[in-house]
Amino acid sequence: MTTLVSKWNFPTTVRFGAGRISELHDALLACGISHPLFVTDPGLAKLPVTAKALKVLDEAKIPYRVFSDVKPNPVESNLIAGIEAFKSAGHDGVIAFGGGSALDLGKLIAFQAGQTRPVWDFEDIGDWWTRADASKIAPIVAVPTTAGTGSEVGRAGVITHEESHTKKVIFHPKMLPAIVIADPELTVGMPPFITAGTGMDALAHCLEAYCAPGYHPMADGIAVEGVRLVLDNLPKVFANGKDLTARAHMMSAAAMGATAFQKGLGAIHSLSHPIGALYDTHHGMTNAVFMPYVLAFNRGAVEDRIERLAAYCGIKGGFDGFAKEIVKLRKDLKVPHTLGGLIDGLDMDKARRQLIADMAVVDPTAGGNPVKLTKKAALALLDAAIAG
Repeated sequence: MTTLVSKWNFPTTVRFGAGRISELHDALLACGISHPLFVTDPGLAKLPVTAKALKVLDEAKIPYRVFSDVKPNPVESNLIAGIEAFKSAGHDGVIAFGGGSALDLGKLIAFQAGQTRPVWDFEDIGDWWTRADASKIAPIVAVPTTAGTGSEVGRAGVITHEESHTKKVIFHPKMLPAIVIADPELTVGMPPFITAGTGMDALAHCLEAYCAPGYHPMADGIAVEGVRLVLDNLPKVFANGKDLTARAHMMSAAAMGATAFQKGLGAIHSLSHPIGALYDTHHGMTNAVFMPYVLAFNRGAVEDRIERLAAYCGIKGGFDGFAKEIVKLRKDLKVPHTLGGLIDGLDMDKARRQLIADMAVVDPTAGGNPVKLTKKAALALLDAAIAG
């Protein structure tokens, strides 16, 4: 009889529901934060949704500073500037407000501001996280305004190393936000492109977590329901951004994906990461481009699982029916079928292809793929995504 041995972690307090941004002040008090740094991205900083959140702080007479020097794929210079802003005004916590880039950078600022070692010393490798001084990590309140990354319930942040053009995952258990405010009203203003891209990111998280090897039935169950929620609701919010019920389901699916992928991710992400780092593409949309090609590549290892998933989602035809549903969803959401449709003027020579394949096989997500991602396989998948 096989002994099943594993280690499971699940996320934090989530205040979920329309209108709950009004509880931002109360959440800060619960976390012991009296002077927060409000981290968001430059586009979002100018929008009414941000003004709505800041009004809550103004009415409660909470002193704060807005920091918005955040690239779509955050880099170390963004982190350094954020830490300087955090320290210069004596902040005691972070409000991470926005999509994946702002959430990740906000978490990283709260984590790194009190450390003496470079951030790269805390990459998600072995027990490197134990190098950090946990007592110097500032508390975080996370407020997602998209429904994709799920970073609000994650214990890590992704940052691009500018010299090597590689994405690094920085991990520490205390990087997990103490409280999340998941208010679907905040996502209503997302344009269709961002709605599609973030939604496909949530789908990629759920799908890859479900297909990853290892024993984690709780993550599998969450991932399966997350897939169903995305398939049922992403077309609805793409067609009608004001559908608040569908928006709420998508926000749930995003958090579910990030909860499930502690089990693992795979080749969708390991190929998407170098493309994002080199071409600054939208992460979720890049995942969406690679998704059917990786699903086909993994077929031999996941066909039985995908058949069960298809049945749960009410899709006929087993693996083939599910794969067709993914392709149809991409088409309905106007996701490019190839990388050339995502990257204007794409001209990828042999050296660049080799570089991307080299980066993909050493990406920390590659080890979770159910079929070993060799350099040859990475090149084949990259060529498939280029040729369509």
